[in-house]
Amino acid sequence: MMYDAIVVGGSYAGLSAAMQLARAGRAVCVIDSGSPRNRFASASHGFFGQDGAAPRAMILQGREKLAAYPTVHFVDDRATEAVATEAGFSLRLESGNTREGAKLVLAFGLIDDLPEIPGLAGKWGQSVLHCPYCHGYEFKGQRLGVLNVMENSAHQALMIPDWGPTTFFLNGGAMPDPETVEKLRRRVATIEPGRVVALEGDTTLTGVRLEDGRVVELDALFTASRTRMACPIAEQLGCAFDEGMLGPVIRVDGKQMTTVPGVYAAGDIARQMHNATFASADGVMAGTAAHQALVFEPLAA
Repeated sequence: MMYDAIVVGGSYAGLSAAMQLARAGRAVCVIDSGSPRNRFASASHGFFGQDGAAPRAMILQGREKLAAYPTVHFVDDRATEAVATEAGFSLRLESGNTREGAKLVLAFGLIDDLPEIPGLAGKWGQSVLHCPYCHGYEFKGQRLGVLNVMENSAHQALMIPDWGPTTFFLNGGAMPDPETVEKLRRRVATIEPGRVVALEGDTTLTGVRLEDGRVVELDALFTASRTRMACPIAEQLGCAFDEGMLGPVIRVDGKQMTTVPGVYAAGDIARQMHNATFASADGVMAGTAAHQALVFEPLAA
């Protein structure tokens, strides 16, 4: 079967893209590996009408709503290869099956490579966090920290005091420039220069252990990961990438189309700021743009 569009990824961006195409009566195949990036978080915050809902529950609800449209087909599998064809695109799946579509929407998400500090990975999404807008309110007024992992960490340390008293852990890194140090002082953010050797607590953070043996008591730690694509097919198709703050980002235009005609990208893989609302909005744009391309592009000779 030749689909009008194949959507790779069944989370916020992918389901939002598929919904627009389905409501236009187009045949859509959603390929999903079942590993959304935010699977480590127990709640998603800031999403209109869904504040505090469990991410898996939100995805399941979205999938159930989408499944009501008769032109939608779900495939629980992982896309491993993609090639352009005369009619569109052909995808090979991990199972060995193939799917073909005229348009392709990439929404497969990112993988987070976390700082290699003992005790950090098990708290990711719970009390070790990346986004204060997503999780900061739940720790408002508590003891907060920011782990220095990149140049932009000082920017995050200047933000976090709006949610609570903040310690900026330089983790053995260089002291910020004098202007930034003064800004941190005015924000009442404490600078801790020592190297972090471990995070205390089981699944809930209780403190940060430093190289000199001291433990700074803490309730939540904000940091950044290094990100990479969760699927290789954008690179296989020849999509251009830009270097973002955290890792590679697929280059798209205002309609979420990549540098490869007929291929759209939505969600975290195609933007520098990441949250569920942005991902869903990007998916809506990608889905509507793919549909309009199906309608208005010239017919092949």
